[in-house]
Amino acid sequence: MSSIYEKYNLKQVINASGRMTALGVSTPRPEVVEAVTTGMNHYFEMKDLVNKTGEYIAKLLDVEGATVVSCASAGIAQSVAAVLVKDNAWLIENLHAAPLENNEIVLPKGHNVNFGAPVGTMVNLGGGKVVEAGYANECSADQLAAAISPRTAAILYIKSHHSVQKSMLSVEQAVVVARKHNLPLIVDAAAEEDLQCYYRAGADLVIYSGAKAIEGPTSGLVIGKAQYVEWVKLQTGGIGRAMKVGKEGILGLTCAIEHYLTAAKESGAQMVEKMTPFIESLNTLDGVSARVVWDAAGRDIARTEIKFDEAVIGISTSELVSALKQGEYAIFFRGYKANEGIIEADVRSVSPQQLEIIYHCINALVSKEKQV
Repeated sequence: MSSIYEKYNLKQVINASGRMTALGVSTPRPEVVEAVTTGMNHYFEMKDLVNKTGEYIAKLLDVEGATVVSCASAGIAQSVAAVLVKDNAWLIENLHAAPLENNEIVLPKGHNVNFGAPVGTMVNLGGGKVVEAGYANECSADQLAAAISPRTAAILYIKSHHSVQKSMLSVEQAVVVARKHNLPLIVDAAAEEDLQCYYRAGADLVIYSGAKAIEGPTSGLVIGKAQYVEWVKLQTGGIGRAMKVGKEGILGLTCAIEHYLTAAKESGAQMVEKMTPFIESLNTLDGVSARVVWDAAGRDIARTEIKFDEAVIGISTSELVSALKQGEYAIFFRGYKANEGIIEADVRSVSPQQLEIIYHCINALVSKEKQV
C-alpha cells in the first residue's frame, strides 16, 4: 500500500518552523488520536457534549467556564460577538444586520497583527470595530485607557510572538484598566503554554489554540468567567454555526488538555541539548553562523538562529529559504528576519536525524553557490 505522500503526490515536510497552521500545526499523541477516533465513531447530543466536556475542562484548569471551539481565530470572533450580543436572541441571529453603536474593541496598536490572517478580520467577524491604542512601538496603561470611549465594548490583548514586545503593557496592567472602566478583557493566548495564568491575572475570556502547545486536533479553547463563556456558547446559533467544531475535535482536545497538564514537557534546556550538534556543524560552514536564541514572547523555547553572510555564500537568504523548500524534503524555517539574513530553526518537531538532513541541505546549497 502506497503512503499518503505517494498517493496524493505530496512533498514530505521537515517542520523547523514550530507549531505553524500552514504546516498542520502539531502531531497529537496516540491517546488523543484514539479519542478523536472514538468521537468519530459514536453519536452524542452535541449540546450535552459541549456542556459536559466544558465542565470537565473547567474543573481540570480550576476556572469558572470553558468551551471547545473550532480554532483560536474562531475563539476571537465568537468572544467578540459574545461581549457585544450577550444573550440577546435577536442579535445572535442578526449580528450581520445590527447597527451596533457600542462595538469598539480597544487593542494596543502593536497587537494589531497578521498571524496568518489579520486580528481585525476576526474582530469584524464578531461584529466589533478595532480601535488602536498607543503606537506601533509602545502602549502604556494610560495610552490604553485613553482609547476607551462610551462606545467601547471590550479590551483585546494579543499575547503572541507576532505582537510587538517592547514598551507594551502587561496583561496584569490591562486587567487594571479593564476593571477601572468596567469592561471585559479578552486575551488571545493562542500559542501560549500556561493555560491558567491569564485567567488568574483577571482576564474575562482567554483563547488558546488546541493544536499548538496543547498538541490536540485542530480546535480552540475558550476559558473564562462563567457568564462570558455561556455567551460564547450561545454563538453556536449565530456566527459560530459557520465555525462549528465536531465531536472528534471536542473529545480530542479534552483528552489532549488532560495529558498536557500531567505529561513532562520538553524544556528549553533539552532543546538546547538537541540542537547543539546541529549548531556546531553549521558553524563549520563558511558564511554561516549559528547560535541559541530564546523565544521572544518569553516562553521556555530555545531555537537555533542561523545567520548567513550573503556576500560569502553568494545567494540571498530569501532565495536560500525558497530553495530549501524545493528539494526532496520541503524544509520550513521561521523566516521573520530573512530580510536581515537570519532564519530560525524550531527543533520541537524535528528529530536529530532530520537536523542532520537540514545541515546537509544547507551545506549543499551554500557550497554549490560558492563553486558557481
